[in-house]
Parts: sequence; C-alpha cells; structure tokens
Amino acid sequence: MRFLHDQQPPHDLTFDDVFLAPARSDVTSRVAVDLASNDGTGTTIPVVVSNMTAVAGRRMAETVARRGGIAIIPQDIPSDVVADVVAWVKDRHTMFETPITLHRTATVGEALNLLPKRSHGAVIVLEQNRPVGVVTPADCEDVDRFTQLHQVMSTELVTLDDSVDPETAFRTLQETRHRLAPVVDADGRLVGLMSRMGAVRSALYRPAVDADGRLRVGAAVGISGEITVQAKALLDAGIDVLVVDTAHGHQERMLEALDIVRGLDPQVPVVAGNVVTAQGVRDLVDAGADIVKVGVGPGAMCTTRMTTGVGRPQFSAVLECAREARRLGRHVWADGGVRHPRDVALALAAGATNVMIGSWFAGTHESPGDVEFDPDGRPYKVSFGMASARAVQRRTARDDAFERARKGLFEEGISSSRMYLDPERPGVEDLLDQIVAGLRSAFTYAGAGDLTSFYDRAVVGVQTLAGFTEGKPLHRSW
Repeated sequence: MRFLHDQQPPHDLTFDDVFLAPARSDVTSRVAVDLASNDGTGTTIPVVVSNMTAVAGRRMAETVARRGGIAIIPQDIPSDVVADVVAWVKDRHTMFETPITLHRTATVGEALNLLPKRSHGAVIVLEQNRPVGVVTPADCEDVDRFTQLHQVMSTELVTLDDSVDPETAFRTLQETRHRLAPVVDADGRLVGLMSRMGAVRSALYRPAVDADGRLRVGAAVGISGEITVQAKALLDAGIDVLVVDTAHGHQERMLEALDIVRGLDPQVPVVAGNVVTAQGVRDLVDAGADIVKVGVGPGAMCTTRMTTGVGRPQFSAVLECAREARRLGRHVWADGGVRHPRDVALALAAGATNVMIGSWFAGTHESPGDVEFDPDGRPYKVSFGMASARAVQRRTARDDAFERARKGLFEEGISSSRMYLDPERPGVEDLLDQIVAGLRSAFTYAGAGDLTSFYDRAVVGVQTLAGFTEGKPLHRSW
C-alpha cells in the first residue's frame, strides 16, 4: 500500500480519515475476485466474528463459516460448553441451513419464541423426522398462542433432494413460488433447509472448512487462570484457531501465556493480542504468535480511550503493525472500528489478512440472546463489551463477593447497549453480502484479483471530515 502522492501525514488516521483511490484495472469481473486469506485460518472471505459473548455463539459460528468466515467463541464460556459448540458446528451441513423444527402438536407460542433465532423465518413441522408442514410468522398472526401447529401450518410442501445443486434449488423454488423448502434424504427424512437466497449465496460463497470438509470454528482463552488446562481443552475439542486474548496484549503475562500455549504444540494458528505498535507485534511474534490482533479502543462497546486516554486510531495501527508482521513472516487481524463495508476494505489495504467484527453483528438474528422490542416496537438485542463490568462479573463468578466488587470498578466497556436489527438486513448473511460486495468492487477498482495483490496495489488518500461526509449517500433530498 502507498499513500496518494506519496504523502503520509505525520499524524495517525482512523478509517474515516482515508479513502481508496481507483487505479487502472484489468479485473473485469467482481465474481472472479478471490477473497481467501493466506494466514492459515482457512477463511475464504476475510471476516472473523469477534469473541464477544453477545455476538459469537453456535448459530453465528455455523452461519458465518458456511459463507467463508470464522467465529471465535469467547473465553468466558466453560470449556465443556465450547466443546459442545465446536462439535455441533462441525456437524452442520456446509450448504443447507439448519432448520428450526417442532412437532405438529407444539404450540404457536413455542414457534414464536424460536422464529427470531433464524433469518429464514420458518419452522419446519415434523412427524417421525419427516416434514409435514411449514409455519411462518404470518401463520401465527391473530392466533391464540396455545394453538397447535398442525392447525395453522401450511401443508403445501415442496421438498428438495439432498443431492440438489444451488442453481436447481433456486429454479425449483422460483417455479413453485416458494421462498424456502425442506431438504430431505432418500427416505424423506429432514436433512436441512434451503431458501432462494440461500441457494444464490451457496453459488457465490465457499464455506470455510477443515481438512475433513467440516465447518471451521475458533475459540479464545484468556491470560489468567489455568491456561494450560483451558487451552488444551479447546485444542482437544477440535478448534481450528486458538486466540490468546486480553485488552492489553503487550504485557508479560501475555508473553508467558504464549509460551505455555506453544508448549502444547498446537497444530492450528495461534492468534494473540491486542497491540497497536510494531514493538508489540515483534514481542508477540517472538513469543510464538502466528497472527497478531491489532486494536485498542476502536470498538463500539469499548470505553478505553475515553476512560484512560490509551489507544490508537485504527487505520494507522493496522498499517504499522501489518508492515512489521509481514517483515517477520506473520500476519495481523484488524480488530474493531468497523462500521461500514468500506472500513473492511481499508483494513485489508492497510495489510490485515482478516477483519474482526463484533457490535455490527450483534444486532442480527444469529447472535446469542433474545430479540427485545423498544417502546416504538423496534426489535433489538442487548450487547456489551468484553471489558465491561457485566463481562468482568461473568469471568469472576468463582471469586468471592469482595473480589468481584473490586474488579468490577475497573471496567472499560459498555455493559448494556441496544443493537437494533436492520429491517432491510436483519441477518448476519445480509451484512456479509453487503461487506463482500463492497470488497469485490474495491478490489476491481484497485486492479487486484486477490488479497495479496490488493495490499500491493492499494493507493490510499487522506481526507477531511467534509470529504468523508461528501461520500455518504443521501436517502432523502436536501
């Protein structure tokens, strides 16, 4: 990457401060752009779901991996629960969605509780594991919650064979005027679900899979407690990426933790962070990190910069750290500060091989937690920072009351924030579509066919706030 006119400013820059300049390009097709990372994580799109309790759960991990990204299960989840999540994700189909299922005698109330858990918005009604009906939110309107599903379900089913390809599935659904259909095996037993949009996505995305063809998933461990036991349990569970995580990654306890983890001889990439300087990268790489996580304070749930004054504008942090990591033959992830698809492109231009996204994904159907509604009826989910008092309380549950109270004073995050579901993009796949479409276009503007050439060819300019504002679309006239 180079700066336009080779003029790098003396001050640090955020994503809002910079833009990508177009260049002569021979890349004629956005679909032909290869977004796969080269950092050993196996992602086919450069997106990692942050290890935040309110964001990264089993539904999120499954869905994102099916589209080529990877989710990191948080460090405050017990190891046996993580093992269960990993096994569950790896047992999911790489093309078909996991349906919500209920028996025909289940109630409308049960269906309404489950429908917000999946973006496809349907419950498949089963009898002896064979689909006999479909229930959608429209079927549940003005119906008593104790009504059984067989009384409201649609029985005009179209089923798809489990050998179907995405294009055939799409054409079948379009011709029969169905939005989705159960996928069944030769005996008529439910295998999964395919929607029209899911068929299109399956033709555009490549899932992130391990050597056995199963969906990838990562997990995080902190730098306190029984690191050996915790890290070994995660590795034994079959995770594909191990993240050693703390807010201040450039400290002795992190270096000691990395030494312990390396002693376990992990056969997966080890990620460590967070840091924002070249020296931080050098020290973590010397201690055994394959990938360094970059970012202090840019996250939407983080109050570190406002409470401590510590941090660094994210674009400059990624730029410096990525250059040092490349010099050492290692990689960096950009962690935090992403609020628009353009920010992902800029983080990659600065040298990141993957970009971590947290709060942006919190307000989706796939994130953990239940959908709630504000006084105006707008749906949202509650999110919180991993350095907030709420998160600290969860991690210190085994401490005595006095110690928990003392640690709770040192919060650096928001404990409760409403993440509204976008009515146009309520699912994480909707956001991935937006991000990936933006990345593919950015690559073609730069004349780059893959991640490496994008970093080599990217030309970045510096802009004023007025320049950033000028680039925003106008949804109503001035």
